[in-house]
Amino acid sequence: MNHRDHVNLIKNGIPEVGGTWADLGSGGGAFTLALAECIGDEGFIYSIDRDNGSLRRQVKTMQSQFPGMKVKYIPADFTHPLDLPALDGIIMANSLHFVADKLPVLQQCLHYLKSEGRLIIVEYNTDKGNRWVPHPLTYEKWETLATKAGFAETTLLKTRPSSFLGEFFSAVSITPPKDKDSETST
Repeated sequence: MNHRDHVNLIKNGIPEVGGTWADLGSGGGAFTLALAECIGDEGFIYSIDRDNGSLRRQVKTMQSQFPGMKVKYIPADFTHPLDLPALDGIIMANSLHFVADKLPVLQQCLHYLKSEGRLIIVEYNTDKGNRWVPHPLTYEKWETLATKAGFAETTLLKTRPSSFLGEFFSAVSITPPKDKDSETST
């Protein structure tokens, strides 16, 4: 896949330019760059990955391709609580399949997101993993899991063939509206 493919997988889940977003398990930054294109220089990205080398490479690529983008690079494991502000959205592209027990991570994502915030995932559309993709899930399982985690609405964005495990899917799950008192107190 190339940059245009990455953008096309996520862009319909992003309602407007700007906002504060996080890329959890950002790796080499392919989807961080796609997110930067979608939200523009008005936005802010927290790029989180436990591999410092990947984050350092991202800095150079981001500065080269999107020099006006504001990004904070955080070396951390996204399966543990993170110190993040209330987010408009989260991207998890090819990172959730490394997590066996997904529900606590998704509930934590729900906590990070503002009212009607968005969680966009990109995953292999299969239940059969391997040592490189140990815990993938189908879109149907994602819908069920997102609902169980507390998301109010889930929509399939795109599918794309993959020579590795058959197909990718991208989906957006939206948090339920929160009352104004609970949102300002967090």
